[in-house]
Amino acid sequence: MTQAPDFVIVGSGAAGGVIAKELAVAGFRVVVLEQGPHLTATDFHHDELATVYRYALTNDPRFSPTTFRRTEAELAGPGGWLQYARLVGGGTAHFTANYWRFHEIDFNERSKIGAISGTAFGDWPITYDELEPYYTKVEWDIGVSGQAGVSPFDPPRSKPYPMPPLPVKSSGVLFERGAKRLGWHPFPAPMAIASQPYQGRNSCQHCGFCEFFGCEFGAKSSTLFTVIPRAQATGRCEIRSGCYVFRIDVDRRGRTTGVTYYDAHKRERRQRAKAVILCCNGAETPRLLLLSASSRFPDGLANSSGLVGKHLMFTGWALTSGVFEQPLNEFKSVLVTRVLQDFYETDPARGFYGGGGLDARLDFPPIGFALSGLPPDVPRWGAEYQRTLRHYFTRTMNVACHSTSLPLASNNITLDPTVKDAWGLPALRVTYRDHPDDLSMMRWLQARGLELLQAAGAQRTWSYPVTEQSGSNHLLGTCRMGTDAAASVVDRSHRTHDVPNLFICDGSSFVTSGRGQPTCTIQALAYRAADHIAQRARAGEIPSGA
Repeated sequence: MTQAPDFVIVGSGAAGGVIAKELAVAGFRVVVLEQGPHLTATDFHHDELATVYRYALTNDPRFSPTTFRRTEAELAGPGGWLQYARLVGGGTAHFTANYWRFHEIDFNERSKIGAISGTAFGDWPITYDELEPYYTKVEWDIGVSGQAGVSPFDPPRSKPYPMPPLPVKSSGVLFERGAKRLGWHPFPAPMAIASQPYQGRNSCQHCGFCEFFGCEFGAKSSTLFTVIPRAQATGRCEIRSGCYVFRIDVDRRGRTTGVTYYDAHKRERRQRAKAVILCCNGAETPRLLLLSASSRFPDGLANSSGLVGKHLMFTGWALTSGVFEQPLNEFKSVLVTRVLQDFYETDPARGFYGGGGLDARLDFPPIGFALSGLPPDVPRWGAEYQRTLRHYFTRTMNVACHSTSLPLASNNITLDPTVKDAWGLPALRVTYRDHPDDLSMMRWLQARGLELLQAAGAQRTWSYPVTEQSGSNHLLGTCRMGTDAAASVVDRSHRTHDVPNLFICDGSSFVTSGRGQPTCTIQALAYRAADHIAQRARAGEIPSGA
């Protein structure tokens, strides 16, 4: 800890793992600090109570509470409003593994359709074409299963997927049937899960516990199983778990000198570094910058624009359900095998902004289905409940609706003035209210989902009310990328405008939300950021602190 590596990276998830590997392979010395434990495949299991309801892999609100309010006029209430991973591998250890690329329109939509009043809707400072080689690198380096060229809406790509798509499930067959009857274009879902042995990893064993759970076979293409072992194999990367970073240290010239953290025993430690890279997530990254306020940076580190924490985007989400005559047994295998993107782009005829996609799934593990997966008019206790649960669990599928989220300055991450976490630090406070267009888009897509289920032959369909969101697994936009230092936090290369040896790369740098699946883009940005950081470091363009 007394030695200064070239880089200290905070967070080991989608972006942190990638950047650690790329920099270590490029010859730099790297230390990665991760809040959670360093688990192995043998540590993962199918205990739904422990994993989902007792927060085995995620932030536990008993120790890391978040508070939530709709507007700044309200008093924020504590709870488990945001859920994100706390382990080596981050969210890639327990995610669904949907791996859509963004489309060209996601990067220049403001120029195409114009401003949206009351929002910070804008173009990215980079294009899809600039990022395309890095999307390809993601798919081949970590391993993505899919089939190129089958969707008429696919953006251009330079290579096919490295593995064929995963086997289609009953829900995928029905989804395809219903979609084609409606004239839509379903296609095999791109998934960050190995459909065949890949780079020494096992293929999927179809256990049925993907979403929320770690993969005991190593088939899920998590940074835990892919890039992090390769980073460690260089001998130049240390993964240090159980490290809760709470301050980025700076010298009198305003350059970072490293970070200060609590170890697993709550002892204060300091890790010096020539440069710091934040890859926490779209909530913890701005929180750490705000916690790092000082006399030189009174409003938080890298916050001369006043935008650290602002423009939080969740992405839109809605769910529909259908029950079918024959058993589907959707509890088996991966979550998603078919998707469609016919409604990806904004259509002025709808009367509101937004776009998105649909996929086929069963979105509930067993206990979750028993609690929340049945129609609203079914009894929740007694013989009728038992009969319906037994019948519906094997015959139900969902159509999930993924959509856009507009950037609003009033949606933000701040420090709660009264609620503290288990380390005595200010809790993360969320202020969030969906834009009316976002709610309209969710409801519009939900209606398409019900159409699809009916066209597929569902005996009964129902949907879950679309209401204003109070939490999400997608945390985007809070340290946005841009060329104007007064209107963004990081530049095109993910370097903060204010601190020349501080970089940020995670969902926080997003300018727009995309259409509901950000992880592939986070990793493409990470590969691109690592390239730029390595080039600048070799050229001596990253001045270190004292």
